[in-house]
Amino acid sequence: MNIIMNSITKTIILLLFFMGSTVQAQPRHERIKAQKVAYITNQLELTSDEAAKFWPIYNKHEANMHQLRRKDMRNLRKEFQDQGGDAISDAEASKLLDRLITIEDKMHMEKTQLTTDLRKVISAKKIIKLRRAEEEFNKQLIKKFREGRRRN
Repeated sequence: MNIIMNSITKTIILLLFFMGSTVQAQPRHERIKAQKVAYITNQLELTSDEAAKFWPIYNKHEANMHQLRRKDMRNLRKEFQDQGGDAISDAEASKLLDRLITIEDKMHMEKTQLTTDLRKVISAKKIIKLRRAEEEFNKQLIKKFREGRRRN
Protein backbone atom coordinates (compact mmCIF):
# COMPACT_ATOMS: atom_id res chain seq x y z
CA MET A 1 0.00 0.00 0.00
CA ASN A 2 2.83 2.37 0.88
CA ILE A 3 4.54 1.69 -2.46
CA ILE A 4 1.33 2.53 -4.36
CA MET A 5 0.86 5.80 -2.42
CA ASN A 6 4.51 6.71 -2.99
CA SER A 7 4.10 6.08 -6.74
CA ILE A 8 0.92 8.15 -6.88
CA THR A 9 2.61 10.98 -4.96
CA LYS A 10 5.54 10.98 -7.40
CA THR A 11 3.14 11.02 -10.36
CA ILE A 12 1.23 13.96 -8.91
CA ILE A 13 4.45 15.88 -8.25
CA LEU A 14 5.62 15.25 -11.82
CA LEU A 15 2.28 16.39 -13.22
CA LEU A 16 2.36 19.55 -11.13
CA PHE A 17 5.93 20.24 -12.25
CA PHE A 18 5.06 19.86 -15.93
CA MET A 19 1.89 21.90 -15.53
CA GLY A 20 3.91 24.65 -13.87
CA SER A 21 6.42 24.59 -16.73
CA THR A 22 3.60 24.88 -19.24
CA VAL A 23 2.06 27.80 -17.36
CA GLN A 24 5.40 29.64 -17.44
CA ALA A 25 5.64 29.15 -21.20
CA GLN A 26 2.19 30.66 -21.80
CA PRO A 27 1.89 34.32 -22.75
CA ARG A 28 0.94 36.56 -19.83
CA HIS A 29 -2.62 37.20 -21.06
CA GLU A 30 -3.25 33.44 -21.32
CA ARG A 31 -2.02 32.90 -17.75
CA ILE A 32 -4.25 35.73 -16.51
CA LYS A 33 -7.24 34.26 -18.36
CA ALA A 34 -6.60 30.82 -16.84
CA GLN A 35 -6.35 32.37 -13.36
CA LYS A 36 -9.60 34.28 -13.95
CA VAL A 37 -11.41 31.11 -15.03
CA ALA A 38 -10.22 29.28 -11.93
CA TYR A 39 -11.11 32.21 -9.67
CA ILE A 40 -14.61 32.66 -11.08
CA THR A 41 -15.32 28.91 -11.07
CA ASN A 42 -14.27 28.74 -7.42
CA GLN A 43 -16.17 31.86 -6.33
CA LEU A 44 -19.40 30.82 -8.08
CA GLU A 45 -19.09 27.20 -6.94
CA LEU A 46 -20.26 26.06 -10.38
CA THR A 47 -21.36 22.47 -10.75
CA SER A 48 -19.96 20.64 -13.78
CA ASP A 49 -23.34 21.00 -15.53
CA GLU A 50 -23.50 24.73 -14.77
CA ALA A 51 -19.89 25.22 -15.89
CA ALA A 52 -20.57 23.45 -19.19
CA LYS A 53 -23.37 25.92 -19.91
CA PHE A 54 -21.82 28.99 -18.26
CA TRP A 55 -18.39 29.16 -19.91
CA PRO A 56 -19.48 29.28 -23.58
CA ILE A 57 -21.82 32.19 -22.75
CA TYR A 58 -19.22 34.00 -20.66
CA ASN A 59 -16.42 33.46 -23.20
CA LYS A 60 -18.58 34.86 -26.01
CA HIS A 61 -19.32 37.91 -23.84
CA GLU A 62 -15.63 38.39 -23.06
CA ALA A 63 -14.74 38.19 -26.76
CA ASN A 64 -17.38 40.79 -27.62
CA MET A 65 -16.22 43.09 -24.83
CA HIS A 66 -12.62 42.65 -25.94
CA GLN A 67 -13.62 43.73 -29.43
CA LEU A 68 -15.36 46.82 -28.10
CA ARG A 69 -12.69 47.77 -25.55
CA ARG A 70 -9.53 46.97 -27.40
CA LYS A 71 -10.35 47.55 -31.01
CA ASP A 72 -13.21 50.03 -31.20
CA MET A 73 -12.11 52.22 -28.29
CA ARG A 74 -8.45 52.03 -29.34
CA ASN A 75 -9.37 53.13 -32.88
CA LEU A 76 -11.38 56.01 -31.46
CA ARG A 77 -8.47 57.15 -29.27
CA LYS A 78 -6.08 56.88 -32.21
CA GLU A 79 -8.36 59.00 -34.39
CA PHE A 80 -8.54 61.64 -31.67
CA GLN A 81 -4.74 61.75 -31.45
CA ASP A 82 -4.34 61.69 -35.24
CA GLN A 83 -6.67 64.68 -35.54
CA GLY A 84 -4.47 66.71 -33.26
CA GLY A 85 -5.99 66.16 -29.81
CA ASP A 86 -6.51 69.69 -28.50
CA ALA A 87 -6.51 71.13 -32.03
CA ILE A 88 -9.57 69.09 -33.08
CA SER A 89 -12.57 71.10 -34.24
CA ASP A 90 -15.87 71.00 -32.35
CA ALA A 91 -17.57 69.29 -35.32
CA GLU A 92 -14.91 66.53 -35.42
CA ALA A 93 -15.04 66.19 -31.62
CA SER A 94 -18.82 65.89 -31.79
CA LYS A 95 -18.56 63.03 -34.31
CA LEU A 96 -16.02 61.22 -32.13
CA LEU A 97 -18.21 61.76 -29.07
CA ASP A 98 -21.20 60.27 -30.89
CA ARG A 99 -19.10 57.22 -31.75
CA LEU A 100 -17.94 56.96 -28.14
CA ILE A 101 -21.55 56.97 -26.94
CA THR A 102 -22.40 54.27 -29.50
CA ILE A 103 -19.53 52.07 -28.28
CA GLU A 104 -20.53 52.59 -24.63
CA ASP A 105 -24.14 51.72 -25.50
CA LYS A 106 -22.94 48.51 -27.16
CA MET A 107 -20.92 47.65 -24.06
CA HIS A 108 -23.96 48.19 -21.85
CA MET A 109 -26.14 46.08 -24.17
CA GLU A 110 -23.50 43.33 -24.07
CA LYS A 111 -23.52 43.29 -20.26
CA THR A 112 -27.32 43.20 -20.25
CA GLN A 113 -27.32 40.34 -22.76
CA LEU A 114 -24.84 38.41 -20.60
CA THR A 115 -27.18 38.67 -17.61
CA THR A 116 -30.17 37.62 -19.72
CA ASP A 117 -28.31 34.60 -21.12
CA LEU A 118 -26.86 33.57 -17.77
CA ARG A 119 -30.26 33.64 -16.06
CA LYS A 120 -31.13 30.61 -18.17
CA VAL A 121 -28.21 28.56 -16.82
CA ILE A 122 -27.34 29.76 -13.30
CA SER A 123 -29.19 31.37 -10.40
CA ALA A 124 -29.56 35.12 -9.93
CA LYS A 125 -27.47 34.81 -6.77
CA LYS A 126 -24.59 33.32 -8.77
CA ILE A 127 -24.86 36.09 -11.36
CA ILE A 128 -24.45 38.65 -8.58
CA LYS A 129 -21.53 36.62 -7.23
CA LEU A 130 -20.03 36.74 -10.73
CA ARG A 131 -20.07 40.54 -10.75
CA ARG A 132 -18.38 40.61 -7.36
CA ALA A 133 -15.85 37.93 -8.41
CA GLU A 134 -14.92 39.91 -11.54
CA GLU A 135 -14.40 43.07 -9.49
CA GLU A 136 -12.30 41.26 -6.89
CA PHE A 137 -10.20 39.51 -9.53
CA ASN A 138 -9.52 42.82 -11.28
CA LYS A 139 -8.55 44.46 -7.97
CA GLN A 140 -6.13 41.62 -7.24
CA LEU A 141 -4.70 41.85 -10.75
CA ILE A 142 -4.11 45.60 -10.45
CA LYS A 143 -2.54 45.12 -7.01
CA LYS A 144 -0.10 42.50 -8.38
CA PHE A 145 0.70 44.74 -11.33
CA ARG A 146 1.50 47.69 -9.04
CA GLU A 147 3.61 45.53 -6.73
CA GLY A 148 5.55 44.29 -9.76
CA ARG A 149 6.18 47.84 -10.93
CA ARG A 150 7.44 48.87 -7.48
CA ARG A 151 9.94 46.00 -7.50
CA ASN A 152 11.28 47.04 -10.90
